[in-house]
Amino acid sequence: MTERLGRADLHIHTLASDGTAGVLEILDHVEANLDLDVIAITDHERIDAALAGQAIARDRGLRFEVVVGEEITTLGGHLLGLWLETPVRPFRSLRSTIAAIHDQGGLAIPAHPLVPYPLCAQGFVLRRLLADEPRFRPDAIEAFNPTTLGRPWHGRVVRFAEEVGLPRVGNSDAHALGAIGSGWTTFPGRTAEDARAAIRAGTTHHHGSFHGTSAQLETFREQLRKY
Repeated sequence: MTERLGRADLHIHTLASDGTAGVLEILDHVEANLDLDVIAITDHERIDAALAGQAIARDRGLRFEVVVGEEITTLGGHLLGLWLETPVRPFRSLRSTIAAIHDQGGLAIPAHPLVPYPLCAQGFVLRRLLADEPRFRPDAIEAFNPTTLGRPWHGRVVRFAEEVGLPRVGNSDAHALGAIGSGWTTFPGRTAEDARAAIRAGTTHHHGSFHGTSAQLETFREQLRKY
């Protein structure tokens, strides 16, 4: 029998930034309803909710692990910093932000890349970084992002990742409970450390289902009600 692969969603937002659910709601939802082994809380420019989520999951003995992450605004687009210990300062170059993530042992993954939009890392920038020293290179690329931002460019991102040899992950970029797990990554093993090792080794695979327009609009409406 083939051993089940682990499943991770490494891009989730909470009320601490522009999400519509609190940390406890997210933990309860994942525990009760989803077949995920690892999640990452990745609020914009902060890690306090992620740290809280990780501590609560451990204290409660939940069946999944929480990775501390941050979606960092750089001058070259949004960047996921994962397995962080301290917040990473925003509004610097993509190159220096990747280095800051690596300096604390984290992984750096461009979020919703290649979209012709200022919040997305572009291919020519990533190519330049991949030719740089290891400290400045991204570790993987978000090849599946189910939002309206990621959907039109999915094929382009997959082809780019294959061409340059970047490991691929899939994430939900969830801003609402119902979106969590709509994009995910499979990896050998079941733990957060297994997921990190698989990303580094390039043994991950991306999966997911794209959001419909009505679901995306409902998320926007919920964000407006919350904020």
